[in-house]
Amino acid sequence: ADPPSIARKRTHTSDMNALSIATTANAVRLAGKTAPSRQRCRVPVTGRFVGTSSFRRSLTLRARGRASLVVNAEGSSSVDVVSPDVESDAVPDVAPIFAAEGYVKLAKCLDAIKDLPPSERAEAAENATGTVRSVLNGMKVAGETSRWDCYPELTRRNIFPNELNQMGVKNSSQIGQPNNTNDFNFIVGVTMSTSFLALIVGATLPGDWGAFGSYLIGGISLAVLAVGSTAPGLLQVAIDRFARISPEYRNRIARHEAAHFLVGYMLGVPVAGYSLGLGAAHTDFLEAKLERKVYGKIAISEKTMLPLACVSMAGVAAEALAFEDVRGQEADLRDLQRILNKAEPKLSDQSQQQVTRWAVWQAASMLKRHEASFDALTRAMEEGASVADCLKVIEAAPKPQ
Repeated sequence: ADPPSIARKRTHTSDMNALSIATTANAVRLAGKTAPSRQRCRVPVTGRFVGTSSFRRSLTLRARGRASLVVNAEGSSSVDVVSPDVESDAVPDVAPIFAAEGYVKLAKCLDAIKDLPPSERAEAAENATGTVRSVLNGMKVAGETSRWDCYPELTRRNIFPNELNQMGVKNSSQIGQPNNTNDFNFIVGVTMSTSFLALIVGATLPGDWGAFGSYLIGGISLAVLAVGSTAPGLLQVAIDRFARISPEYRNRIARHEAAHFLVGYMLGVPVAGYSLGLGAAHTDFLEAKLERKVYGKIAISEKTMLPLACVSMAGVAAEALAFEDVRGQEADLRDLQRILNKAEPKLSDQSQQQVTRWAVWQAASMLKRHEASFDALTRAMEEGASVADCLKVIEAAPKPQ
């Protein structure tokens, strides 16, 4: 048996080792819980903790990694959190949720929001954000989702117009330029149809009836021109309805909204719903804080600004990749301008142009890389699929090489 002094010394050393291990393990657990949700495994965070006596505890963290504990011969302990594979983006302390269960939960939660009156949906969507995000994170841990929140922190660089063309944009000069194609087609259509109808009425009705009918019908085009020049907003529904006669335009709308949906999803923003309806095509995101950042009075950093800019310009990028002109960019550019105006530090006009060009380029690169998911999502939205079903087709599409 050891003498009491030696036994006490060994006990003391053992206790200190145990304390060192417990303290370090607790630090890892707390660090994992308090890591920002946008932090990635590619971004190392290193800290060093010095304990009492001669025991030193060093801690190296890589976000969303796995921990291994080592106690060396001198009694010092170290914890290394090993970064997972690049494709893995697991969230600490999230229970895995498999696809069947996850999609049922998502459908139940999102359908409940859809069934509410419009005035109550915003609050319900904000309250449901945590639930939807936790389900998607659980499915990611289980390996059921690979596109959800799959992009690292975005880094901006200067993009030149020829790089947009190399990315596949058909006509980069059209980005940011007003487009009146739908208005022009509507005016021409109304003028031609009323003129032809007036000619038929004048030729078929007898006497004064023919003349009166021709003048009355011919006046329709004049009335449309008068309203269009003084209050063009009154004609938007009619213009949109007329444009939707073309299957190409209907596909353009679906591609535009699918791009907002997919890019937001890949940047970790849950989608609450969407609409391709007449005069009301839009995509709704669950996180109300995004709306507050866009329309509120708070300043935003570049780190926050870049994902918002990408989501805003995703629809423009989708149209520019498929068509020579971009028709649905006015509202998107207004949202982007609000975002840029809130950036801190303030951006010069040239910097704002660079951010706009970069956002289109970044969104286009994301859509091209995940083209299979994008095409599948576009078809599903054209068929009126639910949000949960849209998420299924995104994840079911072949993975990019």
